[in-house]
Amino acid sequence: MLKPAPSTIAQLLLEHALAQVLTRYATACDTRNHALLADVFTADCVTNYGGYTRNGLAAVQEMVSAHLDGCGPTQHLIGNLEVEASNDPQSARSKIHVRAIHKGLNERSALRYDAIGSYKDEWRLTPAGWRIHHRRFLMLLEIGDRMVLQPAG
Repeated sequence: MLKPAPSTIAQLLLEHALAQVLTRYATACDTRNHALLADVFTADCVTNYGGYTRNGLAAVQEMVSAHLDGCGPTQHLIGNLEVEASNDPQSARSKIHVRAIHKGLNERSALRYDAIGSYKDEWRLTPAGWRIHHRRFLMLLEIGDRMVLQPAG
């Protein structure tokens, strides 16, 4: 569980900055703009999406591409951001809930897959702004068929 943070101006600014990066992540996924993920993750990030562990930005971009590029429309909905109080101005920890909705493409167009859970992120402040250095996706519920997730083909 994250340590609650007081509602100070500094905390509110931090929460806003992290929320903007998280929105960028959802946009990158839903528009298949994999280059935009460089504005979300550090180059040496480590991610674990329910068994899919990846090291480095390029590996994350490849994983997202392999799961979404052959998928129909998607919508990554995020909300209920919690940002832990910290004494370190160069790092932060957060948790945010996600519901990722995926529609099948072509012969899989009748299929749908929803992943519901939360992202637990560890952040670093870089010269370019806040970036996720470590991400862990905690799956709460899956609905539908994972066959929706496909690389471009």
